[in-house]
Formats: sequence, structure tokens, C-alpha cells
Amino acid sequence: MKILVINGPNLNMLGIREPGIYGAQTFEALEAQIRAWAQELSLDVDLYQSNVEGFIVDRIQAAYQKYDGIVINPAAYTHTSVAILDALKAVAIPTIEVHLSDINQREKFRQFSYISLYAKETICGLGFEGYHVALEHFAEKRFVGPEIV
Repeated sequence: MKILVINGPNLNMLGIREPGIYGAQTFEALEAQIRAWAQELSLDVDLYQSNVEGFIVDRIQAAYQKYDGIVINPAAYTHTSVAILDALKAVAIPTIEVHLSDINQREKFRQFSYISLYAKETICGLGFEGYHVALEHFAEKRFVGPEIV
């Protein structure tokens, strides 16, 4: 099973940006951990990070008919990007949304997710472990086929 993991803006600053919220581990540590979990679960994983909304949309569109699943942490675009939502709906690849922090316990503007309108599941507040849970869902084939809203 081939999975695309997409990380949005400022996640490349992990370990520097607000460690009290996002932890002290670096983005490089996150990517290494995701690769290790994917190998454990016999998943083929590609990793992508961008601070640019349009680049994320382009990467999602390029995933069409190439991936079995997407794990996405859209970061700040969670709360603002209809474009990313529309790209996910267009490619119709099963998607799990992940957030390091619990967005439901954060500022009011962070409590709504456009991406959740398409994602089969949203995993919040587990730190790096949220990515592991998402990958496990795909490895266990919990999601079959896209869900278009």
C-alpha cells in the first residue's frame, strides 16, 4: 500500500516553534519516525512538506491514481483552505487528517477544519503518535474507497 504524507506550513520548524504546544522534537525526527513506522507496517510512504498552499494542492493533484491513501497535517491551512479540501475531493484518495496538538482545545479559530469535511478521520493531540495511528489505519485497511462529500 502506497501512502503520501503531507505536512503543511511551519511544521518544518518543529522543535523551534512553540515547543510547549508542538514538542521539542525536530521535523527531521518526525520524518525519520514516520519512515520507521511505515517500514514496520510494510507501507510504502512518500513524505512532502510545503509552506505554500498551491504547492500542497499541486502535490495532492499529482497523487491521483498513484497512492492508496493520504495522511495530511495541513497545519494552519486546516482552518482556511477550501482549495486543499477541493483537491482532496477531486483525487478521491482516502485521507486521514492529523494534528500534533488538540485543535479542539485551542483558540476558537482553530476548532474548525475544512479538511475534516473530507477526511475519513481526524486524529488530534497525540503528537508524533498521531501519524502512527493514521498509518496503522491504512495498514489494517480500515478505509476502502473514497468518501465524497
